[in-house]
Amino acid sequence: MAENKRDYYEVLGVDKSASEDELKKAYRKLAKKYHPDLNPDDKVAEKNFKEVNEAYEILSNQEKRARYDQFGHAGVDPNFGAGGGYGGYDASGFGGFGDFGDLGDIFGSFFGGGFGGGNKRANSKAPRRGNDASASVNISFEEAAKGCKKNIKFTKIDNCSDCGGTGCEKGTTSKTCPVCHGSGQVSSVQRTPFGQIKTQTVCNHCHGSGKVIDSPCHTCAGKGRIRHTVEQTIEIPAGIDDGQVISVRGGGDAGVNGGPSGNLRVSVNVRPHPIFQRDGYDVYCEIPITFVQAALGDDITVPTLDGKVKFTIHEGTQPGDEFKLKGKGIQRLNYSGRGDQYVKIVVEIPRDLSKSQKEKLKEFDSIIDSKNYKKQKSFFDKIKDFFD
Repeated sequence: MAENKRDYYEVLGVDKSASEDELKKAYRKLAKKYHPDLNPDDKVAEKNFKEVNEAYEILSNQEKRARYDQFGHAGVDPNFGAGGGYGGYDASGFGGFGDFGDLGDIFGSFFGGGFGGGNKRANSKAPRRGNDASASVNISFEEAAKGCKKNIKFTKIDNCSDCGGTGCEKGTTSKTCPVCHGSGQVSSVQRTPFGQIKTQTVCNHCHGSGKVIDSPCHTCAGKGRIRHTVEQTIEIPAGIDDGQVISVRGGGDAGVNGGPSGNLRVSVNVRPHPIFQRDGYDVYCEIPITFVQAALGDDITVPTLDGKVKFTIHEGTQPGDEFKLKGKGIQRLNYSGRGDQYVKIVVEIPRDLSKSQKEKLKEFDSIIDSKNYKKQKSFFDKIKDFFD
């Protein structure tokens, strides 16, 4: 088996001259990376975790390290009679860990709670931030452009108002859990191929609270927390766009064990506008005009987010011509200034003309010189050149 083992220094990623502190630092980093509780059902991580533990157990012991440096794996393999070896060691015997104690305590220092036995939670009595609550709000195009206030309803979890979050019926108190004695955790020792490892898990009797409630609150059933519907007024900032989310700090679920509340996240839905379309902070719209207005020019009324404005259409305006109204767009979100409004001209051709109207149009067409139709003249000139 020895010839199949990787070099222990290579396993820990250190030089052979590494100090005890360097070994310890490398071990902690890799043990944290490959720990089974962080890599459930990952056989490769499990193998690496065992390999890292084995390497550190040898190299952290001066006597074993000296034998390893001289004889390699054979020097620390009990089958070769080198004396000692790593079989049957206790994880609490890891050298150089000071106040960490055993392996379970090492990972407790990393994450604020003991690992092992499938426990993936931090200390159940530690303060924890509440979850975020979610809601949605529908607003008009104009409200999105200029900002507004809206009342919304959503559900969230708060501390029970009847028991004040204790979970106990009024006039009663909780008792210290007789199993974990108030710690919320229980310790156990597991035998592994590398010896005994001490682990901590959440107490099943009190579910990690450290307390037992004999008379639970009738409102929250002893949980100390209730989910209910609340109504709140929120500020919609000018410039918000469809699909964006507003975060209200502290508006979510109440924290646990004195932890801060989560946030309220409000999804904004902007209703389409019958005239305007949005691109970033610019507004676009189309204005239909008559053939005569386009040919002769005219003063037209243009709708904007600020109301109606007058605009002069120049003589000879063509279909698809576009003009800009500077600063008539949407307020920039959380910044000063506004976008622009772009107006596209649509020349509407009359339909269902009477006989008299058609005759007058033909008469008009007969007196118009071809030079008045520049695009048409240019087009037919190109065709002529193409076929000549």
